Formats: sequence, structure tokens, C-alpha cells
Amino acid sequence: MDAVRVALLREVLAGTEWLGATRRFAGVLRGSVVSHGGGLLLVGTPAYEPWHLAAHLVDEAAWSGTPELAPTLVRHDARPSDPAHLAVGLGRIEAARRGETLLVVSPEGPGDPLLERVSDARRAGATVLALGSGDRELASLAHESLAVPEGTDLDLDTVQHLVSAAAGENVVPVVRGRRRFRDRVSWLTEQLTAPPTARW
Repeated sequence: MDAVRVALLREVLAGTEWLGATRRFAGVLRGSVVSHGGGLLLVGTPAYEPWHLAAHLVDEAAWSGTPELAPTLVRHDARPSDPAHLAVGLGRIEAARRGETLLVVSPEGPGDPLLERVSDARRAGATVLALGSGDRELASLAHESLAVPEGTDLDLDTVQHLVSAAAGENVVPVVRGRRRFRDRVSWLTEQLTAPPTARW
């Protein structure tokens, strides 16, 4: 989904709670990876791997100048013979520590083995975020969760697009001190005069 379609989707959702909800969740995601700097781990369920979200977050990380948003995709069936970016198995969640962020995408219940690993990561100090069906056990482990509502036209793929786009949005930084106004104007000028970035 390109930026134009995301913008159109946002227009359709304007005035609903969903636009704000996806932006709040994305803000927590971005704030966690930027402030902690420990990296982002992204995992799905045995039946669902969040490939698209991983790809969109990599793009948003590059476009926004926020490399911390680029996730490590953790896979249930990773094999040592897989390419390096696809060979990260569930053991990586067990090794998660304070400062790292773990985003769990679950269109249905994640299952006990994954829940145990997520619980261990949280106890070790990782920030846990959950996106998906609203599973109660997963939500109870998460520091922040976003459940895709049933009986609406929104599906998990659409919500992932909204979250990744919002996570990559550049906001005017809040600069403290006497030079705040001048610094903000300078930053805004740089943004407006920078050459456009090609998206593909």
C-alpha cells in the first residue's frame, strides 16, 4: 500500500476512533525503539508471519531516518540454511533483554509456547507490544496492545499499514531552551527544501 492509498484510507477513517488508535500505538512503538535503542523484534504466530509489516517498517525506517524502526523478523520455522535476515528463530525472543522492543502480531491466539517466550522477554525487561485479535493472555503481557475490531471493514493487513505509516511519520521535534523557535524553523526549512525521496 503506497502513501497515496494510506492517505485515502486516513480520510475515510477521519473522525473514527481508529485513526487515533493506530497513531497512538505507532507512537508507542516508535517512542520505545527510539528511546531505548535496543532494537525491534517482530514475531507472528506459527500460521502467520508478518512479512508485510516487516517490509513496511524497513521502508519507513529508511524514509524517516529512524533506523531503529527496522525490525528483526523472528520466525517459528527458521532454518540455519535460510538467508541471514530470515534465519532468526524463536531463541532470539528468549535472549531479549531490557531496552529491546518485542512486537507480536497475532491474527488469532498466539498459543502457549509463544506466550511463554513473550512472558520471559517481558520479565527480562523487554517492552512488549501486541497487535492483532485482542487475545486476553497476550494483551495482559503487553505494555501496549491494539486489537483489530470484529465486524468492521478493517482487517489486520490494513491496520498494519496504518501503524507502519504512522510510526515512520516525522514530527517537528520539541526543542527546549532559548533557541527553540529558531531551531524549529530551521528544521522545518530543511524538511521543505530537501529533495523528494523516491518510494518504490
